[in-house]
Amino acid sequence: MRTFLAVAHHGSFSEAAEQVALTQAAVSFQMRALETELGRELFDRSGRLALLNAAGRELLPEIKHLLDLYDRLRQPRNAPDELAGSVSVGAIVSCMGTLSKVVSRMKRDHPALDVRLFSGKASELAGKVEAGELDAAFIVEAGRKMASTRWITLYEEPLAVVAPASAQGSDARTVLASHPFLRFDRTQRTGLQIERVLRRLGVAVNEFLELNAIETLVELVRQEVGVTLLPMLIGANWQQSPDLRVLPLPDDLGPIARGIGMLERREHARQAITGEVCAQVAAAVRRRHGAQAAAHD
Repeated sequence: MRTFLAVAHHGSFSEAAEQVALTQAAVSFQMRALETELGRELFDRSGRLALLNAAGRELLPEIKHLLDLYDRLRQPRNAPDELAGSVSVGAIVSCMGTLSKVVSRMKRDHPALDVRLFSGKASELAGKVEAGELDAAFIVEAGRKMASTRWITLYEEPLAVVAPASAQGSDARTVLASHPFLRFDRTQRTGLQIERVLRRLGVAVNEFLELNAIETLVELVRQEVGVTLLPMLIGANWQQSPDLRVLPLPDDLGPIARGIGMLERREHARQAITGEVCAQVAAAVRRRHGAQAAAHD
């Protein structure tokens, strides 16, 4: 059944084989055996692809449910306040620092707990949660929500223009229009949101480069390479830096921020663990935000 989920996610016996550590022939044999057992074909096999047919798509949520029940049965019975078992959690780069500290502390407090962390892009991590490859992921919020998943909002990061201290211009529009623009990756959710904001601003930016690394973009701004438009990361000290100018977006746009939260599948066997991870990450963010506000005052 786990092999079936891997094939369903990747649409290929060869890619699924890499994920489940089997040969392609073994994956093919398992899927033929499953089809024989259930008395119906589950895939439309075309060339190197193996896509779910109608029967396979109908079966997919039921197999996920059965595996969750099995995993729940395998969970050790512990004291009510003891966390134990294995869980896989993903995070975008900007969330990984906080998540790593939280998980490290949890593993010290709960020796029987095994939390494995994976870094990636928001869209990729969301797909892995939906496919059952990850139990949860800390990512950027998307407009589309899958019925099979649950979203918990943790905090918001307002978007702002970040420029070198030497940059000329008194407002965001002027600064963006008169300096080379350092863009965040448009294939990512944050990059798409930034592109929508630029269109609303009506600014024709002077494109210079495009990267999928927020901190690297800010470092290039410090070196006076150009200006950028980014979410204000929790814990970043950009506003206090003498090398930078942080300009808010115009009031006529209204408040604009990217939402950060935890995505997890509904009714999975490790919700007690992911729920505690989420709660502790939220507490860590509140402490950091409070420290930032105190330092700013």
